[in-house]
Amino acid sequence: MKIVIVDDDRLVCMALKTILEAEPDFQIADVGNSADEAVALYSRHKPNLMLMDIRMGQKTGIDAGKIILEKDPLAKILYLTTFDDNEYILDALKIGAKGYLLKQNFDSIIPAIKAVEMNQRVFGDEIISKIPQMMNLTTQANLGAYSLSEKEVEIITLVAEGLSNKEISTKSFLSEGTIRNYISVILEKLELRDRTQLAIFYYKHQ
Repeated sequence: MKIVIVDDDRLVCMALKTILEAEPDFQIADVGNSADEAVALYSRHKPNLMLMDIRMGQKTGIDAGKIILEKDPLAKILYLTTFDDNEYILDALKIGAKGYLLKQNFDSIIPAIKAVEMNQRVFGDEIISKIPQMMNLTTQANLGAYSLSEKEVEIITLVAEGLSNKEISTKSFLSEGTIRNYISVILEKLELRDRTQLAIFYYKHQ
């Protein structure tokens, strides 16, 4: 497995290189220290995995990841950082990163790389516990301008997930008739025609 390591701390790069080279299946193709280097090194080596820091001066690892994934949607990027900043976590998810780990979880790095090699997504336990709340807060913030209640946002979310009125009724402990009424009111509020448009509306505001 060919890996490129990018971190603005050269000592971290060297430490990671030493650790990973001890694995017989890992080959470190190169190391870099900036977002610009990350983009250039990916183009040069086409690695199986890019192991990258996030905060690296004016340009972040997220900036580099966006460019890399726009050029090659199949690129595998695993972020390794000391920060569990909500915005960075969401950005990593949105651009299609394969994982986001905290550097202090040292023992999880090699298993995470092997999981990514098998096309799995990996996020540290601290990160996973934050994702549902962050996604909910982001959706509510983005829909806040439309005068929607918390229950209406919940129903829009379930419609977008493809649930039927009956399934939404079971999940939200409301009758099917009440769900139909809610959806009618929501469609009128948002000036939308049907459930398909409602689902598209939801994903546009993620």
